[in-house]
Amino acid sequence: MIVPGGGISIDGTQWVPCSPDFILPVKVLSRLFRGLFLAKLVAAHRAGRLKFFGVHARLGNIRAFKAYLAPLRKIDWVVYAKRPFGGPRAVLAYLSRYTHRAAISNRRLIAATTPASPSGGRTTGSRGLGAIRP
Repeated sequence: MIVPGGGISIDGTQWVPCSPDFILPVKVLSRLFRGLFLAKLVAAHRAGRLKFFGVHARLGNIRAFKAYLAPLRKIDWVVYAKRPFGGPRAVLAYLSRYTHRAAISNRRLIAATTPASPSGGRTTGSRGLGAIRP
């Protein structure tokens, strides 16, 4: 959900408005980016996509890696945010196209009257697109 103009306070009791120039308060954006970035680093580590050499070889161990990242979770990160070229409407238009395309595409829609296979399997149609097996 995109809520321009602020957000709910940490204790959930009040609305915290942001500057009219931003869709989110910069501090919130900073914390959100920090959390997502560090989570993606851990996920990349677990998937074996990170390699460590020399003095950093010990970070190949997930516990050592998480311990190395722990101090980064406690400091404030600086996120450079500036006014978008097309203004707030352009940002919302872009985000709405992206979120709606990813969340509900024509390929993912199934009629309520069409029973899906128990395994939810797919077949390959004539154009190589997957189709739900009835």
